[in-house]
Amino acid sequence: MWKFIQEVREELKHVIWPSREEVVKSTWIILLTVIALSIFLFMIDFVFEKVFEFLVNLGTK
Repeated sequence: MWKFIQEVREELKHVIWPSREEVVKSTWIILLTVIALSIFLFMIDFVFEKVFEFLVNLGTK
């Protein structure tokens, strides 16, 4: 177990960690993408709902 921990620590020294600026920039990009996709999916869902309601109403009249 001790050898494993030493190897993990050694590997972590080779990792290139992102800067704070890169993390903040990536976070904003992800948030904006999630918001845009959420709005898009909401609009698609709304359109399908209205089409479905229209088709159901055709059969009842």
